[in-house]
Amino acid sequence: MVMWVFGYGSLIWKTGFHFDERVVGFIKGYRRVFYQGSTDHRGTPEFPGRTVTLEPADGEICWGAAYKISKKEDEEIALTYLEVREKQYDKKEYVDLFTELTATTPAISGVMVYIASPDKKLNVNYLGPASVEDIARQIIQAEGPSGPNRDYLFQLEKALLQIGCKDQHVIDLANEVRRILSEEQ
Repeated sequence: MVMWVFGYGSLIWKTGFHFDERVVGFIKGYRRVFYQGSTDHRGTPEFPGRTVTLEPADGEICWGAAYKISKKEDEEIALTYLEVREKQYDKKEYVDLFTELTATTPAISGVMVYIASPDKKLNVNYLGPASVEDIARQIIQAEGPSGPNRDYLFQLEKALLQIGCKDQHVIDLANEVRRILSEEQ
């Protein structure tokens, strides 16, 4: 039995587990949004950072990378690692991954993805929508054990561009963070 995991945030540039194959592709019906609070990696409980989650969106696609894990031992290690790393994400979905924009059949089915739901009863760290400026200011201020929140944003922007994805939400936020930082100097 082979396991596939889809990464749409930091998993694109930093997996942290052994995998046999990496496939760049996209999932349908979701968009990437900086609506999840991070109190354990890119922020603290006092100053939560913002990381990406997926939001259902008809007609939208979300690019990322899927990782194939073939060996049972590697799968157990990866799942244990991901359950800690993604512990603030309260939902697991199984989605279809596409690699061609015109494809009607998925390249891979049953790809596991972690999602932070907007239900505050299940996900106490959900921050939800805000203006680009407000999200950017929060990202600038937040820092956690994994480093400054802005590094996460800039690394995500770079990783997406490297796989050929121009995510307007990520680009707009990164540009706003750069604008605010340049004004503060």
